[in-house]
Amino acid sequence: MRNAILTISSAAKTATSGKFGAVLKSTLFAVLLAAASMAGAVPIPGTPVPITLQTFVVMLAALMLPWKQAGAAVLMYLAAGAAGLPVFAGFNGGVGALLGPTGGFLWGFVLGSALAGLAAKALEGGLAAYPRSLACAAALVLVSYACGTVQLMALMNLDLMGALAIAVFPFILPDAVKIAVGARLGCTVARAIR
Repeated sequence: MRNAILTISSAAKTATSGKFGAVLKSTLFAVLLAAASMAGAVPIPGTPVPITLQTFVVMLAALMLPWKQAGAAVLMYLAAGAAGLPVFAGFNGGVGALLGPTGGFLWGFVLGSALAGLAAKALEGGLAAYPRSLACAAALVLVSYACGTVQLMALMNLDLMGALAIAVFPFILPDAVKIAVGARLGCTVARAIR
């Protein structure tokens, strides 16, 4: 049984190496991101921002892929949504979703995944895997919060505290759980596929 697992693992590593493998990995995460968005959104009363598993999948991409591949995965996902495919929360799609009140969080995923991936690489020798992954996942969420808050403020004519009250504060606890679980899973899987 162990030999069969090693053979499958070796075949998977071979199939996902090179330029084709990079595109395949990015595409896989873009599909996972769409599936996480379409799997369901938990509405929060008083805010247009629902709880989804998008952040969790973006974290995994940022922790498991090089920063360019993680960013490409998020950009593919956003392009599919902008083209009108119903891949955003609530089965929404179209450019309006990217330009609407919750669109800043989606743009924040692009910047956040790239920065988290770069930070993970930069911290590789300085921190153990799990603390490094925690820091990078938290940075990704903070970037997404910042981008989402700015767009929400601009579109809904809110002050900073008003925007934080509906865009950040209700999500701190669920996102802390996603960060802890995502960092652990990202470490485990990244170690297994390298």
